[in-house]
Amino acid sequence: MTYILSTDKNRVDRDWLWTELSTNVYWAKWRTRADVEAQLENAWRIVGAYDARTGAMVGYARAFSDGVALAYLADVYVHESTRGQSLGKAIVREMIDAGPGAGFRWMLHTGDAHGLYRQFGFTEPDARYLERAEVR
Repeated sequence: MTYILSTDKNRVDRDWLWTELSTNVYWAKWRTRADVEAQLENAWRIVGAYDARTGAMVGYARAFSDGVALAYLADVYVHESTRGQSLGKAIVREMIDAGPGAGFRWMLHTGDAHGLYRQFGFTEPDARYLERAEVR
């Protein structure tokens, strides 16, 4: 199967994105539809993956950034029907290496994809990094 990557927010299938994030991923099930819409609208950059034959959306990632030196990679997702074809790698590569943030310091959180992100230079934070956990 062949895929097309796009950074066009207007091309995102919002119904597909909402369904996938609200039902199929551990990190986003708490978000409301309004949350997902706001995150998409306010994203610094997105990468959508689409089936070249049908145009159907099959993957997504978003980032937020100061636009100068720092960026955060979020919501990297590939539909289960297209996994195992290096689409996740292609999305991450497009987001962090092929875009305007190629020289930035990138951050992310993951509970299960350390191997993927290590291929792009992500490592555990050093002693300079602090974080405040979510407060709800």
